[in-house]
Amino acid sequence: MSEPNAPQDPTTAAADAVADLDRARRWRPPLLRLPRAWRRPLAVVGLSIVAFWLLVLIFGPLLVPFDPLAQDFPRFQAPSAEHWFGTDGVGRDVLSRVVAGARISLPVALLLVGLSLVIGSTVGAIAGYFGGVVDGILMRIVDLFFSFPAIVLAMAVSAALGPSLLNAVLAVVVVSWPAYARVTRSLVLGLRDANYIAASRLLGASAARTLVRDIAPNVAGPILVVATLELGNAILLLSGLSFLGLGAVPPTPEWGAMVAEGSRAFYNWWVALFPGIAIFSVVLAFNFIGDALRDALDPRTSRAVSNAEV
Repeated sequence: MSEPNAPQDPTTAAADAVADLDRARRWRPPLLRLPRAWRRPLAVVGLSIVAFWLLVLIFGPLLVPFDPLAQDFPRFQAPSAEHWFGTDGVGRDVLSRVVAGARISLPVALLLVGLSLVIGSTVGAIAGYFGGVVDGILMRIVDLFFSFPAIVLAMAVSAALGPSLLNAVLAVVVVSWPAYARVTRSLVLGLRDANYIAASRLLGASAARTLVRDIAPNVAGPILVVATLELGNAILLLSGLSFLGLGAVPPTPEWGAMVAEGSRAFYNWWVALFPGIAIFSVVLAFNFIGDALRDALDPRTSRAVSNAEV
């Protein structure tokens, strides 16, 4: 047995010191363990804003100080200690309506982006995989939708269906899905002649199985980036339709409709300012997150980041 106070071998001591130094260098706070694309200031700002609105979305009923539909207060009362965002033209608390509007605008935007993604990516994948006549017909339909300005086409569809939040969602879906179709088609065209796709065909895999099992995982990243960026555009389109009277109808607390109400009382600036800030913050946050997601999923960017961190 060795004595407790026996001198340590210098070689072992040096190895232990090097190992401790290496562990100290490798340890990083949890935030710094994220990929570099998510540690950029704009990405952190975007994630923080989205996290804030998600908390508002989840705990909204507990946060609103008053009923968003109650007309119990003086008209056009300026922001004060009792009403932080003031009151509108019929005596409703603006803060309560902005919080309640988050529970309408955000889920509806997620719904219409999901519908657009499913429709557009399916059409684009079929066109890119089969090519030929199928590709020509489907892409000409996509070009037809792209020939109209998005807001004009959305207004036409919403006006034809009648003003309501559901019809506004359908109108935004109609103008949004072609973007996913075009992106998906270009991605599938670059993959359909790959060796592993040819091997899948030789093994007898059907077109549906090849699209779902072999192609979809390889195109999901860019499509997810497009969907994240389109969330901001969806909220803008939806709010624009409500602003024009073709979306949510009163007294629904939707952000675009609230901005429209405030525009009719221009000198009472708080009525339109706060829902406008809500729209601005959400759109900006999703654009920041979309940029960070693009950098994180781009193989060339990932390699550059990995080389920089070595």
